[in-house]
Amino acid sequence: MSAPPKMRRDDKSLPQDRTLETLARGFCGRLATIGADGYPYCTPLLYIWMDGELYLHTGSARGHLRSNVEMNSRVCFEVDEPDEVFDYGRFECDSGLAYRSVVLFGTIRIVDDKAHKQRFCEALMSKYGKPGTVRPKGFFPRIDAITVYAVTVERITGKEHTLPPLSEQWPAKDRTKTPNAHAPS
Repeated sequence: MSAPPKMRRDDKSLPQDRTLETLARGFCGRLATIGADGYPYCTPLLYIWMDGELYLHTGSARGHLRSNVEMNSRVCFEVDEPDEVFDYGRFECDSGLAYRSVVLFGTIRIVDDKAHKQRFCEALMSKYGKPGTVRPKGFFPRIDAITVYAVTVERITGKEHTLPPLSEQWPAKDRTKTPNAHAPS
């Protein structure tokens, strides 16, 4: 296997601990798989970061995602946290977005062990469940109607672009990047 590509903007790299915090905290991520026709397929999914692996689930019906996973176990997953849009220059297009993102690459497998699926469901409800609900906890009568997937991470990167202080934003500071551009008269 060839070496992974180096992150182009290493100055925006998140340390490993903050990368994992961002991943654990994220709400919805996107799982990319490869189909038999060679095309990528991207699916937004709720997820859990548990025991150093990423866990996801879908219904048990065999659709596009399941077919791809069964054909090729290599996947990519992305989650992001957008912040504010800010101006850095004098033109409308001179804007930036403060954000934090995580991209991971790995291999995916189907989790068949019922106890493991139960643990996933409990963690999922802990993260996404409605607080204060009076419904019975720890009972998942449709556990056999879902497919749980686990992703073993081979590499992971985190990236962040922080919101600059007002003193670094336009109009206090002009960081226009458009060469030879002049504001319209």
